[in-house]
Amino acid sequence: MAPVHYHEGRFPPRELDWPRLIPLIGPAAAAVARYDGMLAAVPNPDILLSPLTTQEAVLSSRIEGTQATMGEVLEFEAGREDISPERREDIREVLNYRAAMREAERLLAELPLSQRVIREMHRVLLDGVRGQNKAPGEYRRIPNWIGPSGCAIEQARFVPIGADKLPDAMSAWERYLHEEAPDRLIQLAILHAEFEALHPFLDGNGRLGRMLVPLFLWQKGLIRRPMFYLSAWLEAHRDEYYERLLAVSRDDDWTGWCGFFLEAVRTQAEENLRRVQAILELHGSLKLRLPEMTRSQYAVHALEWLFARPIFSASDFVQMAGIPAPTARRFLGVLKKHKIIKELMESSGRRSAVLVFPALLNIAEGREVF
Repeated sequence: MAPVHYHEGRFPPRELDWPRLIPLIGPAAAAVARYDGMLAAVPNPDILLSPLTTQEAVLSSRIEGTQATMGEVLEFEAGREDISPERREDIREVLNYRAAMREAERLLAELPLSQRVIREMHRVLLDGVRGQNKAPGEYRRIPNWIGPSGCAIEQARFVPIGADKLPDAMSAWERYLHEEAPDRLIQLAILHAEFEALHPFLDGNGRLGRMLVPLFLWQKGLIRRPMFYLSAWLEAHRDEYYERLLAVSRDDDWTGWCGFFLEAVRTQAEENLRRVQAILELHGSLKLRLPEMTRSQYAVHALEWLFARPIFSASDFVQMAGIPAPTARRFLGVLKKHKIIKELMESSGRRSAVLVFPALLNIAEGREVF
């Protein structure tokens, strides 16, 4: 089959089938609003929701072919060394994803969401990883195409816009980003599809396009923190995700894509709400239990450490948790006794034990993993 080419001259779409979309907009917007209401109840979302943030980075990267799990990422951060070089590369890509989101949040404190912010995110995303030779922070100046690895352009599935037309196309994308629109979720759906179709960078486009989802929702005031985790649903529906994006250029089917996106947002907002609620309940329960278990004023310090670093080395806890060392060592014994934490790796020689907080990670994973 001949490759599908970029839909030049058809962005933004001139018309959508609004009667088909309106029944989907209300439920999606309501689900996002309920999720945002739950976010308001999270006392320190950067700490309490850090496992969900890491999981989003893992799943968004997995859509592009990485294989690292959230457990492996956290074990690597805890100092685990027996990880294959290939898996280390995957893990670094996940860590860069998180770093790019942090950089975006820092920049967006003073700047609007824009091409400048996106280029800076791309620079961080590709820093020191497999795509680092692919012009971090710069739009491509050569053609690229999407298809089987190593295929010629004739065998490609999709051919994005020509590099010579890319600067003007990205400027048009940015203008649409700041326009008033009949509905913000539809606007976001169109922005995401157009970004993926333009494919402005030589690598990292898919991940950046998915990062734009929480950043846009945050910038437009739909959520109070840039924490919205869409990749689990997109990974589970990966084939349809790609087909719906392709149909925008092939069939001018913007409405079909927008309907798919609204369903993704609604379903994942409901799942995000459930997981955040479960994390809050776990935190509230342990905030009551840990002081009773430990008989110590440092119980809350220990609790925040567990939520921020649900896989950690015993030595890091003793040295960095802000608890006197003898008390910290006693805490580890108490937490293990009450099965709040368990050992992933025993200590050996100079290597400290690696410990895990299973209840939190199982919520983030959505299944029993630890």
